[in-house]
Amino acid sequence: MGTIVNKKGTISISNEVIAIIAGHSAEQCYGIVGMASKSATDGISQLLNLENYSKGIKVQSNENEVEIDIFVKVIYGVSINAVAQTAIDTIKYNVEHQTSLKVKKVNVTIDSVKV
Repeated sequence: MGTIVNKKGTISISNEVIAIIAGHSAEQCYGIVGMASKSATDGISQLLNLENYSKGIKVQSNENEVEIDIFVKVIYGVSINAVAQTAIDTIKYNVEHQTSLKVKKVNVTIDSVKV
């Protein structure tokens, strides 16, 4: 949970809210088809919708800093490096802009390619 302290009080932002912002930001990037999650029981990768973003994104927070791990599916034929770098920049900008928390690091894992 990210925390912002100011003169008027304390603002706490849950990791799930940060995950939703990060997931929505990633899906706006060209080449990303959606978030991915690996089922612990059978290892099958599945596409996630908005309500399940937190399963495809891991957020670790320490006071006013966050670290985000995101698992995505991309379209076949795109530059994976370019898509990942765009996702990192977009997620970092949107999370910092919307929450005032500092994003320490964004790790993007390409889980699969949609043909």
